[in-house]
Amino acid sequence: MSIETTPTAALEAAVGVSRIALGVEYKGSNYHGFQLQVAGTPSVQGCLEEALQQINAGRPVRLSCAGRTDAMVHACGQVIHFDTDIERPMRAWVMGANRYLPKDISVVWAQSMPLDFHSRFSAVARRYRYVIYSDEIRPAHLAEEVTWTHQVLDIEKMRAAARCFVGTHNFNAVRASGCQAHSPVRTIHHLQLFEFGKLIIIDVRANAFLHHMVRNLAGILMMIGAGERPVEWAQAVLESCDRKAGGVTAPPHGLYMVQVEYPEQFKLPERYLGPHFLSGLPDSFADK
Repeated sequence: MSIETTPTAALEAAVGVSRIALGVEYKGSNYHGFQLQVAGTPSVQGCLEEALQQINAGRPVRLSCAGRTDAMVHACGQVIHFDTDIERPMRAWVMGANRYLPKDISVVWAQSMPLDFHSRFSAVARRYRYVIYSDEIRPAHLAEEVTWTHQVLDIEKMRAAARCFVGTHNFNAVRASGCQAHSPVRTIHHLQLFEFGKLIIIDVRANAFLHHMVRNLAGILMMIGAGERPVEWAQAVLESCDRKAGGVTAPPHGLYMVQVEYPEQFKLPERYLGPHFLSGLPDSFADK
């Protein structure tokens, strides 16, 4: 069956609408999260919709995203989509949007998608990296893009503690009290740590994440790495299913959404994993 005669293509032709997916990266320091906020409160979504409206012949754009990152959280691999009846080359959506976007938000690719694609609900896995700078002196550079600690962290203890979180569990102990997810059960495919100079990177991939889940996991691992809690404490926190047992929530500055995965049928473009200052690291590495 040719693409012109598929049900999806026929539907698109009938309604005169195309679905466009975009890859987006941003520094979240100046925004109150991805999601559209009240008037006067900056959000990544608001900036994107305003920019895309300029390319969409002045017509409003309403977009959806793979994950609504929190205030001051960054992204290297965010995926969004929107519908339009305006025909543009894919390059126009990229270059045109970037012309109107602030310098801390960039569209990196655009692709026409079938109408059954959804940036959030079609995703099968998401991946985050949490970047910690461990040194006695706070860094003047990357100050809003890493989480600084003056403590010396024992990465081997952190790795040992991280292993208990891998698999399918009730993660109620590491989600925000205001989390609106119906179920606390999630599957973590990997939770790995590696060093890059003075940086410690927590790399976690799961089918989906709960509100503040990565930051709460980072907070637990940092406390164990600093010797404030034993390795066994991580298992006790997980089994408690009680957020009050889980320690502090790590700051947002070091958190990056780096990848969203979709079924092969959608064939979205692939880029290296970020953030950019970690570009010397491989995209995959052996568990330690």
